[in-house]
Amino acid sequence: MLKSKKIGFIGGGNMAEALIKGLLSASFIEAKNLMVSDVSAERLKWLRKQYHVKITGDNRELAKKCDILLLAVKPQAMNEVLEEIAEWVDHKKLVISIAAGVPIKAITDRLSPDGKKKLGVVRTMPNTPALVLEGVTALAASHKVSAADLKVAHRIFEAVGKTVDVSEANLDAVTGLSGSGPAYIFMIIEALSDAGVKMGLSRDVSNILTLQTVLGSAKLAMQSGKHPGELKDMVTSPGGTTISGLHTLEKGGLRTTLMNAVEEATKRSQWLGQNSENNHPHKKKK
Repeated sequence: MLKSKKIGFIGGGNMAEALIKGLLSASFIEAKNLMVSDVSAERLKWLRKQYHVKITGDNRELAKKCDILLLAVKPQAMNEVLEEIAEWVDHKKLVISIAAGVPIKAITDRLSPDGKKKLGVVRTMPNTPALVLEGVTALAASHKVSAADLKVAHRIFEAVGKTVDVSEANLDAVTGLSGSGPAYIFMIIEALSDAGVKMGLSRDVSNILTLQTVLGSAKLAMQSGKHPGELKDMVTSPGGTTISGLHTLEKGGLRTTLMNAVEEATKRSQWLGQNSENNHPHKKKK
């Protein structure tokens, strides 16, 4: 599926590197068919040395030579990048964006201001566990993306974890949940480890106990097929230690706090997206 394609990464940051590493580790594609462009010459040299990919400092060269263009740049740099490559992007190329908050329409409007190009654009929201090939990525495709191209997009992100399809309208909720979610989990991990230290455990022992507990619990939830509530009840004995701890978590509002965190992060993502559209250079100000 991918072996005959040439994939170009505009932006060689952590997420691009994770995808390159995943694609090569899974033997989905050969290094000679991967190209990366970046503003940092040092970063490009390092990626070439580490992964033997092709490199260039010219986004236009990359857009011209590659079949799949993966936009891995900061949202604030997106307009400039799209202007650079617009001449070389047509309906034969698949465009995939991982830039948070940049709508598909903003991308297509930049690449085809007159609307004559029939461009297929896939907007995605991966998360940082992709760096260890355990990420999850939500994909939203424009109506001009073929089923075959969407399958290709899924294949790329399956190299670094799992994938799901969502409507573009739901990408803000994805951002609030899985996009920001690792930070919530890291805070929980830190708190549990601190609690172990408070109760007399060494930091090293507390960290090991915490990390393996979180990892094992996630695996159990994923592989057992049981509802999280059912798994929780399996640990909870009448009058035991776990129910006492759970009672404290309920008093502290853990559920409500986590739900509120996802809601607020979602709202922030929506605001950033709206702000991005309002600041579009081609958009007339009222």
